[in-house]
Amino acid sequence: MSVMNVRRHIPTAVLAGASVLGMLTLSACSDSGGGKADGKLNVTASFYPMEFLAKEIGKDHVQVTDLTKPGTEPHDLELSPRQIADLGESDAIVYLKGVQPAVDKAVQQSGVQHTVDAASLTELKKHGSEVDGHDHTTGDNGTGHDEHGHEGHEGHDHGGDGNDPHIWLDPVKLAQVAKGVGKTLADADPAHQADYARNTDDLVKKLDDLNKKFEDGLKNKKSDTFITTHAAFGYLAERYGLTEEAINGIDPESGDVSGSRMKELQKLAKDHHVNTVFFETLTSPAMAKTLAKDLGVQTAVLDPIEGITEKSQGKDYVQVMEANLAALQKALGAK
Repeated sequence: MSVMNVRRHIPTAVLAGASVLGMLTLSACSDSGGGKADGKLNVTASFYPMEFLAKEIGKDHVQVTDLTKPGTEPHDLELSPRQIADLGESDAIVYLKGVQPAVDKAVQQSGVQHTVDAASLTELKKHGSEVDGHDHTTGDNGTGHDEHGHEGHEGHDHGGDGNDPHIWLDPVKLAQVAKGVGKTLADADPAHQADYARNTDDLVKKLDDLNKKFEDGLKNKKSDTFITTHAAFGYLAERYGLTEEAINGIDPESGDVSGSRMKELQKLAKDHHVNTVFFETLTSPAMAKTLAKDLGVQTAVLDPIEGITEKSQGKDYVQVMEANLAALQKALGAK
């Protein structure tokens, strides 16, 4: 049966629900050649940053399927039975443990040999412990969190260990992850090992250049503190000597903000000359707008790049990071 016929007999809702995964795996697995009917490595990525790595490193040798549809908040992802079944047919899986519990469980049960967890390729830290106003995600102390032991708070911890999974927002950390992804693709497809190595080097260079842009662009700043709706930017803050103050914790949807937290944010906005409250593209800006109104400051987008949509300020990770840099420069008065 041709791929078109197969596709026609599947209800549209199922295809929509399974994102592109169902289609890609149907086309890739239509013979028994280890998922390589078209000669390509069938790679499943958990959400956009992992898809970006797989595509940049795999280029023409891979067919990449993203489990998270554009516009979906990755943390909320539920997998359909079809997606879970198809996951087991992948030649390689690139995911980030701690972001999507449904994916972590499915990957564990998939039995796929060539699986790479981005979180295991770089050092993780605890961020977003702002419940009592001490969200010290700064570049100064090197710890990325305070001494008050906040890792037990509900809603701040996707991974079960209290660590902040948002490593992709630090280009240096993403470059470390890229090297591990390159090795995994080469292990899964040894015939194209040299290409994967070369593509990995190219990507690492691109990420190094991005890191230098951030370093140079944030050197001469008037303020070092920025306010966001959720604590996604702890690693970025730490890398460039900034302090992130999050209205919510690591979880973008953790509900109401206490009156005392609002008072703290009002005080620090005044003390640190904060003129912008940042919101993001995939979650509601309502809270940021309310706080900004109370503080008499403006709002702007700082994108955690969990997915690319038509609202994104760029077509890929590097472009959106450059837009984030411009937004930070403006908010922090960097020349």
